[in-house]
Amino acid sequence: MAKDRVRIGLSRIFGWKVMDVSRYGKTAFLIAAAAVVAFFLYMSNRLIEDLTAQERDRMEIWADATKEIVNLSSTDDDGDSGVDIGFLLSIIERNTTIPVLLTDDDGNIQQFRNFTLPETQDDAFGFGDLTEANQAFLHAKLEKLSESPNVIHITIAPGFNQHLYYEDSTLLKRLSYYPYLQLLIMLTFVGAVYFAVLSTKKAEQNKVWVGLSKETAHQLGTPISSLMAWMELLPEMGVDRDTVAEMNKDVQRLGTIASRFSKIGSKPQMELYDANDVVEKAYAYMSTRVSPRIKFSSAFCKEQLPVMACAPLFEWVMENLIKNAVDAMDGNGSITVTTGLERGNAIIDVADTGKGIPRKNHKAVFYPGFTTKKRGWGLGLTLAKRIIEEYHRGKIYVKWSMPGQGTTFRIEIPLEN
Repeated sequence: MAKDRVRIGLSRIFGWKVMDVSRYGKTAFLIAAAAVVAFFLYMSNRLIEDLTAQERDRMEIWADATKEIVNLSSTDDDGDSGVDIGFLLSIIERNTTIPVLLTDDDGNIQQFRNFTLPETQDDAFGFGDLTEANQAFLHAKLEKLSESPNVIHITIAPGFNQHLYYEDSTLLKRLSYYPYLQLLIMLTFVGAVYFAVLSTKKAEQNKVWVGLSKETAHQLGTPISSLMAWMELLPEMGVDRDTVAEMNKDVQRLGTIASRFSKIGSKPQMELYDANDVVEKAYAYMSTRVSPRIKFSSAFCKEQLPVMACAPLFEWVMENLIKNAVDAMDGNGSITVTTGLERGNAIIDVADTGKGIPRKNHKAVFYPGFTTKKRGWGLGLTLAKRIIEEYHRGKIYVKWSMPGQGTTFRIEIPLEN
């Protein structure tokens, strides 16, 4: 009952309910962020579309004014028509932002306005007065604009047409880049907030891990000390010395376990070991303490695998992997432990013929609280991942797994030169 209460408490901290809330919270946050980004992009695009339409309207007014001026000039109107030519000219003069080209049906440029020419000219009153470089520049602009929708066809008279080509204003060009800049900024902000929240959550979980581990080590200390004292008294009480020796091994094992928990949260002392020796020690201990129906086999690398390691913690990882493999086979199957050398890393594989892990759970098995056992806490692989990655600068992952066929976990630790 006590264990169940502890397990339930841990599940509330690390378990599936919290993981589900966390997962839904992340999803809700990302959906909300995407909605905000989409809203601002929509509004920005609407603004650009409105400005584009306004510039189109201005160019149509400019085209109408041009048509009226040409008609007045061609009819030699004496000014009694009622048309204010000064107003028409003012419409054309007020366009100081939109680059404009006016051509005839043959593509000859009649007028141009608001283009920044490559060569400065103060004495140019028409296209013919321009230098060759400036004329070539405007012809290139005309060729480019002729492929765009920014053109207004002006019918001056039957058979007499002009064509008004125009570019987007500088303001509109700048605004057209704004949605992309806005998207980049918002994605950067959302990403920063997202990773900040994850980092904060991870830091909080780490505090819980450290507190739980150190409290466990503290609670184990007193009964272990008492057991050690009893071990010294048992031979005097007539207990068989071989039996006392075996019991003493388990008491010492409890001391090792307490020592492991006490190391969580503080930087462990790393020493140079041959990975083969550390793995073989854990393998030898576990192979004699499980059901005889479990067949153990090993293949250790013939070369030395020098790594910087904390032996007690590394052995803990190996014992966790072997223990999980035993649980996955329901007391019947085989476990194979191998070591080797690959790409400058010492590699350790723990393979079993158990239930296997679905591909979707290959990463989830390392999450706090993930377990497929009815009475499991889901902490072993999480601790293993922390020990290997944070203390040994290595990696641990599911190398291969197939439901109903088995699983292979792999550990990679960088070799020391």
